[in-house]
Amino acid sequence: MNDHGAAAGSSRPRPVRESAGLFPSTHNGPVAALPIDPRPLNADERAVLENILSADFVGASELRSQLDRTEVIAIWGADSVSVDLQVREPCQHAALPEVILPVDTQVHDPSGAYVGEILVWTERGATLAALEFAWVTDEMPTTLPSVEDGQLIWPA
Repeated sequence: MNDHGAAAGSSRPRPVRESAGLFPSTHNGPVAALPIDPRPLNADERAVLENILSADFVGASELRSQLDRTEVIAIWGADSVSVDLQVREPCQHAALPEVILPVDTQVHDPSGAYVGEILVWTERGATLAALEFAWVTDEMPTTLPSVEDGQLIWPA
């Protein structure tokens, strides 16, 4: 391991997981998410999800169709931008083989340096369940990346 969390011989730092390497609370992991009154996705959350769900993978169409029915139900910490999601039924269910979307969601700073990645979790591969910003910076991001020309850029 180097000073930035990268494995020996790795050119890219390993993201720091807010969940300390554990699954988000929506997946029965021990993350202490802070429940909130359900609210709609904010503009930044929606923009990031729309960008990620524009990728071509099995289940993307079904997950895109869930966006208007998706609510934020918990935050992962007082200043965290990572959130637990819930999709109101009825909705189309995806049939993903994994709980994390199979999409490359690297986040870079304006100079092009890698600063982390966005992970989108699903509930058993069927519905949107969490949006996570896993970072390699010294400080936890307090904003989601912006979408610029299809790329995730932070700080925005």
